[in-house]
Amino acid sequence: MKLVVVGGGPVGLYSAIAAQLAGMDVTVVEQREGVVDKACGEGLMPAALGALHEIGVDPVGVEFGGIRYLDARGRRQVRAPLASAPGRGVRRTVLMAALQARAGTVGVNVIHDRCIAIDQDAIRVRLSLADGGETYADVVLGCDGLTSGVRRAVGLDRATTGPVRYGLRQHFAVQPWSDDVEVYWAKRAEAYVTPVADELVGVALLGERGGTFSDRLADFPALVARVGGAQPAGATLGAGPLRRRAAHPSRGRVLLVGDAAGYVDALTGEGLAIGFLGARAAVAAAATGSLDRYPADWSRITRRFRWSTEALLQVTQRPGPRSALLPLAQRMPTVFARAVNTLT
Repeated sequence: MKLVVVGGGPVGLYSAIAAQLAGMDVTVVEQREGVVDKACGEGLMPAALGALHEIGVDPVGVEFGGIRYLDARGRRQVRAPLASAPGRGVRRTVLMAALQARAGTVGVNVIHDRCIAIDQDAIRVRLSLADGGETYADVVLGCDGLTSGVRRAVGLDRATTGPVRYGLRQHFAVQPWSDDVEVYWAKRAEAYVTPVADELVGVALLGERGGTFSDRLADFPALVARVGGAQPAGATLGAGPLRRRAAHPSRGRVLLVGDAAGYVDALTGEGLAIGFLGARAAVAAAATGSLDRYPADWSRITRRFRWSTEALLQVTQRPGPRSALLPLAQRMPTVFARAVNTLT
């Protein structure tokens, strides 16, 4: 079985490693070389960490034991401990390096090029590359993220509707002050704070587009008090719009995996876990030659994420319910903890 994975990010490399371990001949097509950073949250929830362990990857980071929600001024807060296992804050670059090393160890081939066209028939897929070359596969996994070229190439891109949100991420050279991932809620945005090293935290801001990182950070006075005087570590990175849609998770011998198959929002922090579990299902479908089972498997894996994230996003776009969320969670901490653990 010849499998080509388009996209060499975490989900693409996870897919490639899992497929190689399953006995397939795997090639990754990825335009960028080296360890590439990206604007993203860096908290690996227990499901994501467990999936990485299954393929022999154990990235270095900082364990966290729960999710703590706070208002923008830090006056209200509620904590949900993780029930099954700790999560881990891991720098994106550290995760990428660990996955790339593992891919090399198991024998994954990597082509540094860009896929510009895809043609397929009943038995194989042809990928045209930007340098003029071609490569062929029995099955292709499109793991090329939010702006997936594979999704467009096979005619599965769909227009999006609903809230338009963007993300910015910055690291700060400061000692983590909490053993949890902290989520600060302002009127129209959230700030996700993840400890990723002994002297480093990552801050991801999600909300409406507009303004610099500093401008948007000012909406969170409690967080400004924590990191306002700290030295920024590295560049500010951005991503969005976050909402993406696909008409279907597959077409013929091409399967869309991770964000390429559609994405609602980063609100629940489940993106990598869903991507890894989807990759596992796609590899299983390819290994057994049962490609028609993948859409149902993908739907089952992502259903809870899509429904819960969509519902939470729609509710919190309205000022009244948004402002009531944290007080309600404080009054019902057991219910809140159960909800968080259902999502993670």
